[in-house]
Amino acid sequence: MSLTGEQLQHVKPMMGRAEARLIEIYQLIGNAQHREALKQAESLVRDHPNFQLAHLVHGDLLSQQTRPVRRLGDVPDTQALAASTQLTALREESRRRLLALTERPPEGAVPTQFLTLAPQSRHAIAIDASRSRLYLFENLNPARGSASEADRAPRLKLLGDFYISVGLSGIEKTAEGDKRTPLGVYYITSTLNPADLPDLYGVGALPINYPNALDVQRGKTGSGIWLHGTPTEQFVRAPQASDGCVVLSNPDLQRLLGTVQIRTTPVVIAPSLQWVQPETLASERTQFEAVLEAWRQTRSAGHLAELKTFYSDRFMNQGRDLAQWWPRVESELRANGSRELQMKDLSVLRWRDQDDTMVVTFGEVAAGQSRGVTKRQYWVREQDRWTIFFEGTI
Repeated sequence: MSLTGEQLQHVKPMMGRAEARLIEIYQLIGNAQHREALKQAESLVRDHPNFQLAHLVHGDLLSQQTRPVRRLGDVPDTQALAASTQLTALREESRRRLLALTERPPEGAVPTQFLTLAPQSRHAIAIDASRSRLYLFENLNPARGSASEADRAPRLKLLGDFYISVGLSGIEKTAEGDKRTPLGVYYITSTLNPADLPDLYGVGALPINYPNALDVQRGKTGSGIWLHGTPTEQFVRAPQASDGCVVLSNPDLQRLLGTVQIRTTPVVIAPSLQWVQPETLASERTQFEAVLEAWRQTRSAGHLAELKTFYSDRFMNQGRDLAQWWPRVESELRANGSRELQMKDLSVLRWRDQDDTMVVTFGEVAAGQSRGVTKRQYWVREQDRWTIFFEGTI
């Protein structure tokens, strides 16, 4: 490990307590302090008897008292052969924990998906599947009294940094039962009481809105994708072990349950996260918000023909294409006429794969009114133009 003691002390408050203790044991081993490492390992497995990786490290430290230990899980060949799958999974878990710890996100950096986050989203979550890691952020953006660029730039404070497990078959879910974890931009929709759940889900669950509008557009199926805990006999799961959900240790999930809010907390699930300083996102945010402002002005003016040009031929809302959905827009604009509409509490999250999409959430409020509706739009970049392929209230 290349992490100094000072760096570890900085990272520890963000990690789960059990993981922090495990990493300290790794540090002691790296410093050849094997007696103290054994003492700490004995304490860790006593406090968490279901933490399999801790037991493996403890076993290695016991073996080291009588013979050299060549690698993590250095057990006799006959035992290694009998439990090869489990050993491989535990070694991979250890590798990913260390990778996430030694290759830290730069100070002050944010994942590229977060262009703008409304103050109502008090927290945000980003998941890096390649590192088996979930990052929990606090949104430091205050309620915006102005429209300055500095106000719109995302300011996220890293609060939590947790090991997670994803689907048995990996990521990029496409179909019901494929045992894959979906990729994309989602929101937490509810919380589930552990008293109503089987032991498999641990201390509770936070469902997300898979399939989202982009998933539906692509014909993806399945449901019931949650962030949830672990059964009693397991502290954590192997890096790829769920039916498609994101699985945390129960203590780490408890931190999430006590922190995040439903409906307003975005959850980005990516193959790997790209981290940038917030100011580097200014140009793409400004360019897209100019298009969004043009849409707002056109809708406010009630120019139906011009407004329709903002919508994609791929538009779909609950099985209705643009031709079937558009009469509702016409009816609403004719009833209300020209009126200034404001977009309040704007969040913009970008998702790039084979398409370049924006997930936009805002409060639509008519001038002079204090309340309105919360809308979510999905925009796609088609032939160098941003167009809307889904719009609905939430």
